[in-house]
Amino acid sequence: MDKSKILDVIKSKLADKIQKFESLIEETRASNNDTKSSMGDKYETGREMLQQEINNLQRQLNECLNQQSLIQKINEEPSSKVQNGALVKTNKGLFYISASIGEIILEDQKIMTVSTESPLVKAMAGLSKGQNFSINNVNQTIEEIW
Repeated sequence: MDKSKILDVIKSKLADKIQKFESLIEETRASNNDTKSSMGDKYETGREMLQQEINNLQRQLNECLNQQSLIQKINEEPSSKVQNGALVKTNKGLFYISASIGEIILEDQKIMTVSTESPLVKAMAGLSKGQNFSINNVNQTIEEIW
């Protein structure tokens, strides 16, 4: 399995998400400017709600930017143990340890991208091929690590 292709897909998805959040923030700011009026409290409440939405979008954008920064630091070299940048095949699925952006499909295979902070990765961190771990009372065996 070519980890560089997986990284390219992740980078592309993150770039798309970042662009989407930037556009949403810009649109929301523009609509916030449109509501400026001297009509009273009702408009102030609307502007406050828009500001809260901008803050929420900004927080999500910052999270994507942090994930993008983490992705830039990933080593594409083969791994012999479960760590950041490893592609891990268990008897339950294929997991790429990087930024958590959900499921990607590459070469007709489903790959779950998971963060090093996820309970799954914490349960199997540092393990090698052939070792077992358990999460949520489900036993898994590491079949391969790239």
